[in-house]
Amino acid sequence: LFGTIVWILVASTGVPLPVLQGWVMFVAVTAWFLSMVFLSVFLFGYANRIAVNWNQADFIFHGATFVFYFGAFLLQAATTSLHHFPRKFNSTTQETILSGREYNISIAASVGAL
Repeated sequence: LFGTIVWILVASTGVPLPVLQGWVMFVAVTAWFLSMVFLSVFLFGYANRIAVNWNQADFIFHGATFVFYFGAFLLQAATTSLHHFPRKFNSTTQETILSGREYNISIAASVGAL
């Protein structure tokens, strides 16, 4: 659920820094997809047919997801902290990297990724 919210929030900012926010989107989409696969395995009863230590698999999955989401949080927070810099350094207009609305959405995405 939170991964979907982060995914929507980051996409709605217009992705001003694709290198940083691309990783955030990758983590959110991949974690969401793997969570759906994990849920499907249990809902359709495949967990009983596959000889895997599911406690260990769950621990590894959530540990890896924590590490990736923490890195995504740091990158999203870095993007949010750069909101006051100009979008184009050689331009005479004062267009910032994130508008006021995008700045608020980026804060929500940072908190959601945490």
